[in-house]
Amino acid sequence: MTDTAKKTSTFSHALIWFGAGVSIAEILTGACFAPLGLAKGALAIVLGHIIGGIMLFLAGLIGGRTGRCAMETVRMSFGRKGSLFFALLNVLQLTGWTAIMIYDGALAANTIAQVGSWVWCLVIGALILVWIAVGITDLGRINQIVMALLFLLTLVLCKVIFFGSSGSAAPTDSALSFGAAVELAVAMPLSWLPLISDYTREAEKPFAATLASTLTYSAVSCWMYFIGMGAAIYTGESDIARILIGAGLGAAGLVILVLSTVTTTFLDAWSAGISSQSIVPHLSSRRVAMAVTVIGTAGAILFPMDDITDFLYLIGSVFAPMIAVQIADFFVLKTDVSEKDFSASRLVIWCIGFVVYRLLMGIDLPLGCTLPDMLITALLVVIWSAIKKIALRKREL
Repeated sequence: MTDTAKKTSTFSHALIWFGAGVSIAEILTGACFAPLGLAKGALAIVLGHIIGGIMLFLAGLIGGRTGRCAMETVRMSFGRKGSLFFALLNVLQLTGWTAIMIYDGALAANTIAQVGSWVWCLVIGALILVWIAVGITDLGRINQIVMALLFLLTLVLCKVIFFGSSGSAAPTDSALSFGAAVELAVAMPLSWLPLISDYTREAEKPFAATLASTLTYSAVSCWMYFIGMGAAIYTGESDIARILIGAGLGAAGLVILVLSTVTTTFLDAWSAGISSQSIVPHLSSRRVAMAVTVIGTAGAILFPMDDITDFLYLIGSVFAPMIAVQIADFFVLKTDVSEKDFSASRLVIWCIGFVVYRLLMGIDLPLGCTLPDMLITALLVVIWSAIKKIALRKREL
């Protein structure tokens, strides 16, 4: 159950997902697209976000229409105990994201104000705790002010990169293929699949809120990717903090780096708390979110987290087939096994989807491996359901 009975407006959902999109991690990932050149890089980013955005919308709509949190919607396909596996994986990946985001934000902030990365980890962690203490439904005015600041400062960042530099946009040699680039673009919206329902379930207008969330996040995420790619192409520098320093935007840059980290990481920690209730129902989601923030802060201080590519692919291989099963069950078959302990068929199909994803990673597909993997997984669900119906009819005859 949620901590409050309040319903959230469509506009507030757009603000929440604007904050999720303004992310240092997305800017850093966008810099990886520079070797493709501006045109091919932009095409890969847009295609990836269209694919990921459609999946994000469908996942959020399930939660919005049922009023269930993300891991409760997983129960509809995999059963009460079967869903616990995914809830545990989701809490672990959200804790990992919390640490990664705090780590990236602290490194960037320390480039501008060199007081020690560990100090910035503590500052960012403390601000996230404040956001959690206020709560998702009471952040309205704070979010409006913060998002206005982030919007203005990202506009300044775009001006500095795209209009303040005389660099060349020529592509360079790279082992990154177009298909691999598309997959990197899919990876970010895909990473939000296991938690978007934690927010759309509280919406006054589920369809409108889910659509606003998806469109806002996809547009802003593309924007962050473009900033990272443009920075690497036009300035030869992928460290956004150094670009801001060079443009004389030290203080403003510090604000955008810290606030963008807080608004994004807050969602990870908050959803980790909600998912934990699927494992141990009597836990306080707010307290677990705070514990995840503390653990993430400690992890950011103690461990290096510079390359997250493998982490993104692992998330994709786990959650892409999971949501494919859910989409097939909810939108096509209209089935709900949440009263059962397990759905053996769905768990087996998920395992097949996981293996297929890992195998497809070794093949250079034009649109990446997420889309074909999800289509294969969803098709297996539909085929198995048809086989069961035929078998039941034969028994009745």
